[in-house]
Amino acid sequence: MKQKESHLMRVPHSLQAFFFLLLILFWSASAADANTKPASPNVLVILVDDLGYGDLSSYGASDLKSPHIDKLIARGMKFTNFYANCPVCSPTRAALLTGHYQDLVGVPGVIRTHPENSWGYFLPSASTLANVFQQAGYHTGIIGKWHLGLESPNTPNERGFDTFRGFLGDMMDDYYLHRRHNVNYMRFNQQTITPKGHATDLFTDWTCEFLEQQAKTTEPFFLYLAYNAPHTPIQPPDEWIEKVTRREAGITAKRAKLVALIEHLDAGIGKVIQTLDQTGLSENTIIVFTSDNGGQVNVGANNGNLRDGKQSVYEGGLKVPAGIVWKNRIAPHSQNDFMAMSMDLFPTLCEAAGITVPANLDAVSFLPTLEGKSQPPLRKHWFFRRREGGNRYGGKTIEAIRSGDWKLLQNSPFAPLELYNLKTDPLETKDLAHKNRKKFNELSALLRAEIQRYGSVPWQKPLNSAAK
Repeated sequence: MKQKESHLMRVPHSLQAFFFLLLILFWSASAADANTKPASPNVLVILVDDLGYGDLSSYGASDLKSPHIDKLIARGMKFTNFYANCPVCSPTRAALLTGHYQDLVGVPGVIRTHPENSWGYFLPSASTLANVFQQAGYHTGIIGKWHLGLESPNTPNERGFDTFRGFLGDMMDDYYLHRRHNVNYMRFNQQTITPKGHATDLFTDWTCEFLEQQAKTTEPFFLYLAYNAPHTPIQPPDEWIEKVTRREAGITAKRAKLVALIEHLDAGIGKVIQTLDQTGLSENTIIVFTSDNGGQVNVGANNGNLRDGKQSVYEGGLKVPAGIVWKNRIAPHSQNDFMAMSMDLFPTLCEAAGITVPANLDAVSFLPTLEGKSQPPLRKHWFFRRREGGNRYGGKTIEAIRSGDWKLLQNSPFAPLELYNLKTDPLETKDLAHKNRKKFNELSALLRAEIQRYGSVPWQKPLNSAAK
């Protein structure tokens, strides 16, 4: 009696081979899926220049419309208690890019064209965010304002950026001519360029080009977009001034110009976000938006109800708007009063991208907060400092320490230290230096010790070429 043939035996050998091949391919694909890591997120850091805490409609401005920045921030988490490391440009940028207090990377003040009025030398050995992301396989780029050095070894391409397209110097004397002290600091990598157009429009267009190119590759990117606006000179395109003056009855000419410059900037950021969306890059891009310091009061800036503005260690010089977006990871329309500062972006972005955070940073990651988790304060004591000199500033060094609700500051080298309780007096109107000597002495000692720590790092260009 013959045994029954199995169903498999009746299938032709050619079909058996085909089925086995399909099975192997299925197993291979399943194994690959199981081992595949999520694609590394792209990172876009947008840093604007001298934007006041109250100079966005989402932060209370009533005579200004910033729909694109407002919509961007609404996609993620809005911060109401975010601080710049310093009330002026270069130090905050150094802190953001290194994760250290600015004095500890050689940038206590503004880096300028003329050595006798330049107050920093970016420590060549300091590792930057660009270095770290570059080593992790990212294409790194900076578009816009650098302001951390005018010559080797402190140009962007030497500090971790694969691509640099922008302005080396501190400020432009003219948004259309792109000069500082009659020197052309516009560069495409190491090449001097002479592009035509308003700097805000150039930086926007270059960013859109960068994103369109990156969308064609599988390589993740880290892009630092640093606009000059709304820094002086307050020079918006004419049509934007006309638009504001038609809309805002009774607005002063000074305020109208600044509002127009900010609204023009807002439109540029809108184009950048539109490009991210159209290319599909926004599906996996972390976007940071913030300012390098508070707004400049004497050109019409609005810092909300905060005291003072740029160049000051009162709250108006330090507290800045900030928002962070990451689709499907940061809840949209969320808001947080968690305190963080510019340098804390360094470890936060590294951790979010799955990159090992360098050791011994002054900065602390606030990624748990972005993910909606509870998190203890990033530090017990917060330090702010700015060094300056020359006839205009009178050899000025100003500094502050915040500890909990208490803030001790010296906003002029010729004035005594002042003590405020920000919980009961957020506008810094009641100096408690004489009423609470215990807290005054405690914070004064901490501030003095921190300043001594800073003294270990030189901030002037070394006499020999072997900078370390």
